Amino acid sequence: MKKKTSLVLAIGLTMGSVLPITAAANAIPYNVTVQKESKQFGKEAKVNWKKGQAVPSFVQGKLSTKAHKNKDQIMQFLKENKELYQLDTDKDLTLLDVETDELGSTHYNFVQSVQGIPVDGAKFKVHTDKDGIVTTVNGDVFPEASSYFKGKLKVQVAKEAALDQAWKSIHVTKAETETNAEASPDGKKFEDTVEKAELVVYKKENNFYLAYKTSLQFIQPYPANWVVYVDAVNGNVVDSYNAVNDAGSGVGVLGDTKTLNTYYSGGTYYLYDTTKPMAGVIETRTAVNRTVLPGNYSVDPDNNFIATSQRADVDAHYYAGVVYDYYKNTFNRNSFDGNGATLRSTVHYGRNYNNAFWNGSQMVYGDGDGTTFTSLSGSLDVIAHELTHAVTERTAGLEYQYQSGALNESISDTFGVFLDKADYLIGEDVYTPNKAGDALRSLSNPTLYGQPEHMSKYVNTTSDNGGVHTNSGIPNKAAYLTISKLGTSVAEKIYYRALTVYLSPKSNFSDARASLLAAAADLYGTGSTQYNAVASAWTQVGVN
Repeated sequence: MKKKTSLVLAIGLTMGSVLPITAAANAIPYNVTVQKESKQFGKEAKVNWKKGQAVPSFVQGKLSTKAHKNKDQIMQFLKENKELYQLDTDKDLTLLDVETDELGSTHYNFVQSVQGIPVDGAKFKVHTDKDGIVTTVNGDVFPEASSYFKGKLKVQVAKEAALDQAWKSIHVTKAETETNAEASPDGKKFEDTVEKAELVVYKKENNFYLAYKTSLQFIQPYPANWVVYVDAVNGNVVDSYNAVNDAGSGVGVLGDTKTLNTYYSGGTYYLYDTTKPMAGVIETRTAVNRTVLPGNYSVDPDNNFIATSQRADVDAHYYAGVVYDYYKNTFNRNSFDGNGATLRSTVHYGRNYNNAFWNGSQMVYGDGDGTTFTSLSGSLDVIAHELTHAVTERTAGLEYQYQSGALNESISDTFGVFLDKADYLIGEDVYTPNKAGDALRSLSNPTLYGQPEHMSKYVNTTSDNGGVHTNSGIPNKAAYLTISKLGTSVAEKIYYRALTVYLSPKSNFSDARASLLAAAADLYGTGSTQYNAVASAWTQVGVN
């Protein structure tokens, strides 16, 4: 279990010029990361460079010769190696927390800021082993952000006005998204629509903006988890995308009998599980073929949920418990947020709805049209896929665009396979119920379903948030090669550690390779069979 100490403070050091190899980063082609030996730390250390970034995103190796066992010593380490990152960390870096994990490794987690305002996605991490030796420094920081702005940052647009502009930009009013939510057995009300806004510095191409990062989550008139960046100076929309994590997969109700944890109140049994060692509960609701969330409770008078209309409810409830148990028993993770959050599912969403998705707050399942899909809540790998999106959101925070978004999708597919070990297919149980043998995606052979399995076939597109459901085939193939070589029990440990310790919001495929190698090194040692298997898998898909 991780021991976590929360800190909010700035560390005081100044870093000067960058390494001589910095110039090489600007020549890197789009979507490519190169790895070079570090002149700062010697031949054994490797440095990943992304195109357009002045500093490396991943440095790995034996980076110190003496122990660094507290924040002051980490500060001293950074001072001694100030030429690596071009940051005045007294002003630019804030230490958020320090975590010590079950291996004895310690992780110092920072966020870059400009005049105290966080830079969106700019997470920075320093990792030490159990002896205090610095082994990895990773994340995406942008030293040019501080000098980009002249003078003190001044907010000219109120938070409420920014939210209004965000709503206008998506051509939906808040009123149009609101429905009448009912209370749960404990009397709490649920919000249908969630709106949030935080002030950030946002990088788009070569420009930086003082902006509100707004989040608009709703279920009607369509499922959405919009992220809209609104300029805090002039009110213009800088960027936006819909981050609903859409599996595009479905499951059928297979007729098997399951034991359920229910809740009895007032002569009625609810699909409301309070038996897990968590702060929240596992609850299942039905939209009754409407588009209202969270919907009505799934109930039964005699605790036998055997009606045909209840089968989707049973599977959603049961499989949510399976996924909870997997994360708790395998990684000691208490629900998707690690703190016992309620797992809420709504089934029978809409009519003939061919989809399932995590909307940022809960799971939602359609019944399918009977041809393309049957009831989508019946598939363990689909439910594992969607709830892993929630875990990713609370850990690495992989942005749902381009390579980081494709990694987000791939991580969910991979954990779907970890839980549903029968094969390397996703959604095969519910996809085209009248046709046997097909699926939505395959980790072992992504090309069967129109996905690339090598970087030479990478698809550059602006659709689907930059091809997140297409290019995920590349890391999926790497996951298959890793699992088939090492087995699930080893691979899942490596993937979970990479997800929760090393990956960060803007990680690309090369960062994923480096993160998985760092995790394998922590668990099994650099140069171990496990380490080499991970390296080989990613080399085979063209990610070096």
